[in-house]
Amino acid sequence: MNRRSILALLGLGAAAAPALAQQKKPAAKHRVIFQVSDNDPARWNLALNNAKNVQADLGVQNVQIEIVVYGPGLNMLKAESPVAGGLAAALDTNVGLIACENTMHNTKVTRDEMYGGISYVQAGVTHIMKRQQEGWAYIRP
Repeated sequence: MNRRSILALLGLGAAAAPALAQQKKPAAKHRVIFQVSDNDPARWNLALNNAKNVQADLGVQNVQIEIVVYGPGLNMLKAESPVAGGLAAALDTNVGLIACENTMHNTKVTRDEMYGGISYVQAGVTHIMKRQQEGWAYIRP
């Protein structure tokens, strides 16, 4: 093989490398954020079922889900929540349940009163805005 042929083969290999690298990349994870600001077990069950259905359709490993709670909806994230069974199931499948600390402060609710295993953000609305800017899908059931 002459020098020109070797250089041509090396050039083809270098040109194919980015295409091969793209093929090996895992598919981008879907990301969705749900807003729940209602003190209504039916609304909460709808949001929890929506999250479960998204996971069933896309695969639990292929989607990141957060349910952000503020305003009157905060009551459903308390330890004595009427939807506690749904909260446990959501946490078991890596659905993030996130409480707004501004709402907690304004309603004099402490973390000790909240359901175990949830997360907190300073401002629920701002968190949703940031997630949307990051490309997350937004749903308000």
